[in-house]
Amino acid sequence: MGKPLKDWNIQINYGIKTGFNDAFIINGAKRQELISQDPKSAEIIRPILRGRDIKRYSYEFADLWLINIHNGVKEKGIKPIDINDYPAVRQHLDKFLPQLKKRQDKGDTPYNLRNCAYIEDFYKQKIIYPNMTKFLPFILDNKGFLTNQKCFIMTGEFLYFLVAFFNSSLFKFCFRDNFPELQGGTRELSKIFFEKIPVINVSEDIDFSFKKKVIELEYNKSKGLNTKSIELEIDELIFDLYKLSQEEKNTIGFIEIQ
Repeated sequence: MGKPLKDWNIQINYGIKTGFNDAFIINGAKRQELISQDPKSAEIIRPILRGRDIKRYSYEFADLWLINIHNGVKEKGIKPIDINDYPAVRQHLDKFLPQLKKRQDKGDTPYNLRNCAYIEDFYKQKIIYPNMTKFLPFILDNKGFLTNQKCFIMTGEFLYFLVAFFNSSLFKFCFRDNFPELQGGTRELSKIFFEKIPVINVSEDIDFSFKKKVIELEYNKSKGLNTKSIELEIDELIFDLYKLSQEEKNTIGFIEIQ
């Protein structure tokens, strides 16, 4: 039922590829050190999530940060970051300069990240999910997290409904096998497979009804509370949208994989 995701008003993109994570991804202590040396450094150091950090409706922030020296977007008039404006960051990256120069994934200078036409999408509301996973977890991010290449981001319309649908028992029951299985039961959630998934059409009112449930669920998750009852309510709402019979609902059940 519905239409393939490729026909929805959404965009699916990879996380950021640095070409040399040891230089560009730093821990919280190094971030504080760079900011103490030059407060301006905070402008380009952003929190990052990895595939392993993504859970069902929640995440575990590992206190990792990306030095986002992006290469600009010429089509949008966004200029590349000039490393000379950030002396403390430059001093840090200079330690890795031989490796930075060898990268295939670099921008106009060895300090800049590769071109990323959708760099602004990381600061929009978005769904984040790992590219390889046993558990098919999805989160809705409103905090502007960056992600590494082990994640995908999805921006566009009706994201509250979509994150609820992707985390639902119906999605896992019907579409888990649409993604190729790798070693150890891991699934590959690549864009070429994801775009083929058909999803029922929804309205703004339906999206809003799911928004309330998702926000409540996320809050309870953040407080360490049990969320099974809310997840069951969401499952039931999705079952009803698809007009499933009671027998069909019972066949699917509640698929509790985190």
